[in-house]
This record gives sequence, C-alpha cells and structure tokens, in this order.
Amino acid sequence: MKQTPVLDATRDPLMIAEEWMKNGRDVAVATVVETWGSAPRPVGSHLVIDAEGNFHGSVSGGCVEGAVVAEAVDIIESGRPRMLEFGVADETAWQVGLSCGGRIKVYVERLG
Repeated sequence: MKQTPVLDATRDPLMIAEEWMKNGRDVAVATVVETWGSAPRPVGSHLVIDAEGNFHGSVSGGCVEGAVVAEAVDIIESGRPRMLEFGVADETAWQVGLSCGGRIKVYVERLG
C-alpha cells in the first residue's frame, strides 16, 4: 500500500508563505526551475522571503541563497519577477554552495 505524504505546515515553504501573507507580510517565493550538473536542491524546491529578508526553505545554500534573498527583497519592492541564473567553475563550486560546477535557474516572484 502506498502511503500519501502528510504536509507539515511548520516546514513547507509555501504553507509558511501563506501564513506570512495572512499576517500582513509582503512575500516573494523563489523556485528552482532548472538545474544542470550537480545541484544541491532539485527542480521545484522553494524559498520564501519577506520584505525584511527573513526566509524559510532552500533553493541552494551558501552564497547563492544569500543572493536570492537579496534579489527577492528588491522584487517585493518593485513587483517585477526575475529569472536568476547561477553557475560556477568546478574549482569554486563549493565556495558558493554549488557542488561539482552545477548551475541552477531560480524564478523569483512576489506573491499576492
């Protein structure tokens, strides 16, 4: 028998985003839309960010995640979504949170 996964409202980034919005916070969501090579998070992974730079979830890690949070704060202000692309050479991959020279595309949009 196949078991259906139970959503955990304390961990699911999209449920967190919904709660933050209900509490009057401006929110953006970042979604991994493409990966090439090795990437720490799969397509469909989410990171939610509020206007203060608070965040929940993960799209990569390391410096990449910090850059996504900073871009998201700008996107919340402007209301204009952006496609972000991160890629690094093998020798610097671990320093920015991408393993083995992976590349990722992350779509960031304001919610609400």
